[in-house]
Amino acid sequence: MCAPFDPPEPRRVSPGEYPVWDQALALLNRDLAVTLPRLEPLRLLALPSCDADEPEDVCVAMANGEWHGNPLDPNSQDRLASALASVADAAQETVMELLWQAWPLCPEHGLGMHPVADAQERLFWRCAGERSRRGPAHLHAAVGALDAVGTPIRTRS
Repeated sequence: MCAPFDPPEPRRVSPGEYPVWDQALALLNRDLAVTLPRLEPLRLLALPSCDADEPEDVCVAMANGEWHGNPLDPNSQDRLASALASVADAAQETVMELLWQAWPLCPEHGLGMHPVADAQERLFWRCAGERSRRGPAHLHAAVGALDAVGTPIRTRS
């Protein structure tokens, strides 16, 4: 238990401690390496609870240990699709808030993309930019596959 104004000291999560989140973060780090190659890979950081009966919170942090935003959803560890959605949201919030820039950017429109799931629960980076003068928003690439060259997938949104 910690004092009211003495926040717990975060710790770096060891590889294998949260295997599904590790796998999801590895996919996100592929996208980070392609889009922001000057940055070191993101990592998981654990924030011990002030209440001994509560589990620690796990956040996505920059390599230097800085993070921003909410912790990962503890219920997202059951399936890779859920873990990837939680990690993508947390990673995007940390990168955008700490660097003060949208991430990742659609190469066609220069707009920030957001993670969205399709009907099969696959996660994609979605751009709100129009494909043509009246075209719909589009899915640019699967989360973790921004390095793949291909045509963006169209959606009706």
